Parts: sequence; structure tokens; C-alpha cells
Amino acid sequence: MAKELGVGIIGCGNISTTYFSLSPLFKGLKVLACADINMNAAEIRAEEYGVRAQTIDDLLANDDLDVIVNLTIPDAHFAVSKRILEAGKHVYSEKPLVLTLEEGETLRRLAKEKNLAVGCAPDTFLGGAHQLARKFIDDGGIGRITSGTCHVMSPGMEMWHPNPDFFFLPGAGPVLDLGPYYVADLINLIGPVKRVGAMTSMASETRTITSQPRHGEIIPVKTPTTIQALLEFVSGATITLTASWDVWSHRHGSIELYGTEGSLYVPDPNFFGGTVEASGRDKDIRALDAWEHPFGIANQESPQGPRANYRTAGLADMAAALIDGRDARCSLDRTLHGVDVMTSILRSGEENRFIDLTTTCSQPAALGIEEAQALLK
Repeated sequence: MAKELGVGIIGCGNISTTYFSLSPLFKGLKVLACADINMNAAEIRAEEYGVRAQTIDDLLANDDLDVIVNLTIPDAHFAVSKRILEAGKHVYSEKPLVLTLEEGETLRRLAKEKNLAVGCAPDTFLGGAHQLARKFIDDGGIGRITSGTCHVMSPGMEMWHPNPDFFFLPGAGPVLDLGPYYVADLINLIGPVKRVGAMTSMASETRTITSQPRHGEIIPVKTPTTIQALLEFVSGATITLTASWDVWSHRHGSIELYGTEGSLYVPDPNFFGGTVEASGRDKDIRALDAWEHPFGIANQESPQGPRANYRTAGLADMAAALIDGRDARCSLDRTLHGVDVMTSILRSGEENRFIDLTTTCSQPAALGIEEAQALLK
């Protein structure tokens, strides 16, 4: 296979700028074209980043493209990814991959039939902070992980997003929108999940938009906005996951893992960097010694200060995996297992019972300093 894959992008909204601007950091990728149901949006991005604007049909037929990135809205992910596979192209999708396990299994079968790869974000677990946490666990830093907690909570999306409607409809909500970051990192750190149980609720049946330009507009809530879940892992560890858009403030850490020899404090998996802390049996919590992981080095300014942002790393790793004939870290199996975890959580809340998962996966290979550096130009 060629040492560089031609990349096309379907979906030219806000998230597309991340892929356009960060993909040049990585080997094996060359974005050549983009498409959108709104041709004007595609033309704007094409001019901005020096690529070719095409209709979706033309992009799918473009022989220069090996892989197409699906950046459409979540409700369209399955249909668009299916069309990409049917066109004979590899797929890399934004999260969530699909909204039902059945859709994911359809993509798996189609990809196998056509000998094509499917990958999916999030790739933030490849960040320097999360790979440092992985190394510490693998080195026995806290012994065998027995339990832990995850918390992702805020007042909601209607305060900042210009069109927040879809966040509160079936197929979204805090578990399917933000949960992928946490579930992917837990799979990275602990491995696959065996079963889940959950209680779900919503604080209100409507939301009032306070962002512009629709300030004051009332929108319906059709999916749970607070989820309290318990995840039992194949390893035997049990992790509590709370995801809510009904919380004004809290003091919980993003991820805490408790082992037989100590505790580990992992930063927000929505980001690549952050400080990893740990304690032993002495209960003395301290920051782990920083390491020069390429995906932990700040490369962008944000309102909170310098930040590491290497989104597209998962796509680059998938390209390298295709070229080298190895397993991609953001693989279909791991992504589909994540979908199984999240949709089973919601199903558990509806049916008031524990749900045994029907999928599994392996932990992704750790991404150390040398492996990460090999992905960069």
C-alpha cells in the first residue's frame, strides 16, 4: 500500500477545521477533497484549506481518495459510513460511530466483505497524559485495579452552542455525546466491559437556549440528561460513571482508579494533556514525573491557557496500521464495544435491570513516546 493515503472529508461544519488544520502534523495523510450536503459549506472549507470541493457522490467516486472522514451529524453517521464502504473506501468517523449496536454490526459485516477498515474517534486516549496513566498501570503502579469513578457533569449545552437541539434528542444526551471519551479511555486503561447497570432521569422536559442567535427559545428534551451507571469490567474492576447536564457545579475528578496498591487520578479524557497524579499505600498524592510524550506537548492556546491538541492522531494511526498491516488503536471492534457499553447503559435505565454486553474487544496497544513520534512528520 502507498506510504500516504488520500483523504476526503464529508461534513464541513465546525469540527472539520480540526481535521483540516491538524492532519498536516501527521505522516501518511493528505487531505485532497471535501464535500457537504451544503455545497457552499464545502466550497468555503476548500478555499480555506486549499483542497477540492466536490458533491458527495463525486467525492465517493474520487479514485485519489483511500479513506473518507465522516464528520456529519450523529444521526447520519451510519448511513454515510455505509455509503463510504459501499464505494470501496476506508472510513474514519467522528464519535459516536453509530447510534445502535445493530447499525455497527452492519458496518462490521460490510467492512469485512470488502476488506476495508473502519476507525472512529475519540483519539484523545492517545494523548500524553492518558498514555502516561496507561504506562503507570502497566508497570504495576497501583497494583490490580479493583474499582473507580468517572464524572462528566455540567449545566448543559444550550448555554454556549448556537443550535443545541440535537444534544437533547434520542441518539445524543451526555452518555452518547461525552461518554465516548470516558469509555474509550477506560478501555485503554482497563480493558473491555462485561456488563452495565444504570438509573437515568431528566431534570426538565424542556430547555431554554441562552446562547446566540436563538436566545430565549425553548427546545424539548427527549433523552435522559442524568445517568448514573455501574460498569463491571472483564478484569473484575467495577467503575461508577456519572454523566449529567443537570449539574451546576461539582468537585469530582474526571477519572479516579483504585488499585490494590494505590490510587490513580487521570485528567479529563476530552483532552490529550493534563496532570496525572497517584498515591501508594502511604496515601500521599503526588504528580507523576512528566515525560516528553509528543501528544502531551501544548501546541494551542485556549481560554484556559496552552493546551495539547492532536486530534487526527487516531486517523494517522489508522493510516499507519493500513500501511504496516497491523491493528489500529481506534479500531472498529473497540469503537463498537464502546457503542455497546453506552447504548446498554441507556437500555438498562429504561428496563431497570443489568445488561450483559454482547461485544468485547482487546485493549489497544499502548502508544509510547517512540510510537507517537513515528506518527508525526
